[in-house]
This record gives sequence, structure tokens and C-alpha cells, in this order.
Amino acid sequence: MRSGSYDDRRLERQLDSRGLMNRFFGSYARRIDRPIKMFPIGALFGLGFDTATEVALLVLAGTAVAGGLPFYAVLSLPVLFAAGMSLFDTIDGCFMNFAYDWALAKPVWKVFYNLTITGLSVFVALLIGTIEIVGPVGKEANLHDPFFGFFQRFSINTAGFVIVAIFVATWVVAVLYWKLANVEEKWDASLRPPDPAIDGTAE
Repeated sequence: MRSGSYDDRRLERQLDSRGLMNRFFGSYARRIDRPIKMFPIGALFGLGFDTATEVALLVLAGTAVAGGLPFYAVLSLPVLFAAGMSLFDTIDGCFMNFAYDWALAKPVWKVFYNLTITGLSVFVALLIGTIEIVGPVGKEANLHDPFFGFFQRFSINTAGFVIVAIFVATWVVAVLYWKLANVEEKWDASLRPPDPAIDGTAE
């Protein structure tokens, strides 16, 4: 695209071939062509980060039962949890549906979206990984300097609000950059149709 020419099929192949894990699981991901096939993926995600929250919820519910609370009071915790998850997952799904529709409309939008979402994902993964590793390491090694002390005191619940704030800030900055830097106009002005003889599409 920077050279002034692009082929949408070649761009799509380039985007599909990225990432180390994609080299192993890319063929499986391409087989998911119907919504029902997303169920195993959702089950795998359920074994990840959310499971810790659900286990904590079950422990609280068990403690409430041991304390003699009536069953309807105990059930209020799972119901509130399910309501909150449903609300925020629905909002997230609506937003991502809008983002995907926008990203797939033009090749330059697709590249810009992928750069933004990949950078955001890497930053969030590094943030969570640092919190989960540095805190316990500092505690086990009995390190109390300001750096390790900060992560030992940092609550994973607070990290959720920080991630939401980072998510919003990233997209605000990305939209402002897109508008103020005239990214779309610059790309459209520099692009020319692909040469069939070069791309091998000539019949």
C-alpha cells in the first residue's frame, strides 16, 4: 500500500498469516464459518480469566449458605453477576460489530483498525501479565521497594477499570489522529489500481 498499489486479496492473506499462534491454529480458525462453531472457542475462553471470578463468586455463595441465608438471597449473587456480564458483553458486542463493519469497508480502514487493536491488545496483555507476575514474585522474594510494592498493592479489580479507560482513550486518540492527520485522504490520493501484469491476475 505504501508503494501506491495494493491487491485486496493479497492484503487479506497477509493479515491472515500474522502471529506465531496463527501459524499453528490458523487452519482451524478458517473452518469456523457458522455461529454454532464458535461454541468450542467460547468454552476455551471460559476456562481462562473469567473462571477465577466465577470461582470466587461460588465461594461467596457457599459462605452465604453456611451463614444461614435463605436460598433466594444466595441466588442474588449469581443473578447479579449474570446480569452484569450480559449487559457489558452486549454493549461490547454492539461496539465491536460497528468497528468490524467500519474496518472491512476499505483496505486502509482495515490496516488502521488492525494496527490500533493489535497495539491495544499487546499493551493490555503486558499490563495484566506484569501485574500477575511481578506482584507474587515481589511477595515471595520479600521485596519492598516502591516498584514491587506498587504491584503487590495493586488490585486486579482496579485493573479492570484501568483497561476500560485505556480502551476508551486509545480509540479517542485513534479517531482524532484519523481525522486530524487526514489518513484516509492521504492513502486514497497515493493509491492506484493494481497492475494485472504485476499481480498475476491478467487472463
